[in-house]
Amino acid sequence: MRNNLISVFALLMGTLFLFLGNGLHGLLLPMRGAFEGYETTMLGLLGTSWASGFVLGCLLAPTIVKRIGHVRAFSGFASLIAIIALLSGILVDPVWWIVLRAVTGFSIAGTSMIIESWLNERATNESRGLIFSLYIAITLIGTVGGQMTVALGDVTTPILFMFAGILYCFAMLPTTLSTAASPQPLKQVRLDIPALFRTSPIACVGIVLIGISNGAFGTLGAVFGAQVGLSSSMIATMMSVAIFAGAVMQLPAGRMSDRIDRRMVLAALSAVAAAAGLALFVFQPANVTVLLVLTALYGAMANALYPIAVSHANDFASPEDFVKVSGGLLLLYGIGTIIGPTLGGPIMSAIGPYALFLVTCWAHILITAYAIFRSQRRAAKPAEMRDAYTTINPGTLMTPESLQLSPRALPQQQAAADEQQGNETA
Repeated sequence: MRNNLISVFALLMGTLFLFLGNGLHGLLLPMRGAFEGYETTMLGLLGTSWASGFVLGCLLAPTIVKRIGHVRAFSGFASLIAIIALLSGILVDPVWWIVLRAVTGFSIAGTSMIIESWLNERATNESRGLIFSLYIAITLIGTVGGQMTVALGDVTTPILFMFAGILYCFAMLPTTLSTAASPQPLKQVRLDIPALFRTSPIACVGIVLIGISNGAFGTLGAVFGAQVGLSSSMIATMMSVAIFAGAVMQLPAGRMSDRIDRRMVLAALSAVAAAAGLALFVFQPANVTVLLVLTALYGAMANALYPIAVSHANDFASPEDFVKVSGGLLLLYGIGTIIGPTLGGPIMSAIGPYALFLVTCWAHILITAYAIFRSQRRAAKPAEMRDAYTTINPGTLMTPESLQLSPRALPQQQAAADEQQGNETA
């Protein structure tokens, strides 16, 4: 076990630097854009562009890696990300940022998938659970740590963009300097929406709505903070508090969903998230403490929804279909994160900054209503027959390759290995 952890230590350090840079760059752009006076609609398109690039990266990056190899592909993707971070501090223009953000999303998907495939190659059945947990924890720490770095500099200068580029360059080192053999080709996940919907309608609909809400808040939360007069440090704190609250809430929410109908847990959590969003929109608290408390409550509920929806879908799927089902839902979530900022930006421009939480409120109300409706249409799986609940990083999108690292993917990997062995024997 110890040797396995030592062998993946460098890769995990590369992951930490990658998500430190991603957390910093992702929060810095909307904050700088708000300072420059860019329209909220344009700033929302930053999130739309990044999510679009990320989804395309999940679909197309495996082909690129297969053609040129893991090390060259990783170096290329990481170099692009670092160059774009530096260019963003030079080309202070919303149109350029939107274009460059799509390339960043595509490249982040590629680099993440390569790191995850390497970790999966190094993991054994005994160490897989620990390595997966460490990976999730490091992505969370990196995302929040990168966001908090914003408070250490001046968003109106290129310095923080330069620092983000340096972090991305550090992320490149562990993989490019590794002497280990390249892992197996990346997995390509096919999105079969009709099959997913037949497996779990609430998971499909709910995941898209969760993506809309999380995508809107993740992109426009910093814009909201700037428009209501929060300092850079308070904006970083607000965004980080929402992520940490979601991470803390996942365990009790998951245990609750293991005991009662997961759809009712989805409905309850969504209802509380809707209430928190509605309170922020209606009362528009000027007190920073009240704002942070309501944001933490919102983040705790909203960021605990995704893993419960995925677990519910897997309750009705065979263990061998875990990667296929979860990968499809992951891409549906990505589609939701494309829609969220696209809707949120114009609504905030028309109504005001607090309208961000009106968007999230409606998304969570729809989840609550549909979850209750579906609970009347199909009986819940008995607790002893449900799939195991696993937490995820609430602060970032994950790639289909990360699903291969999950301990729940073992039945599917074993089935694939048995099939390959049978073919070789034949």
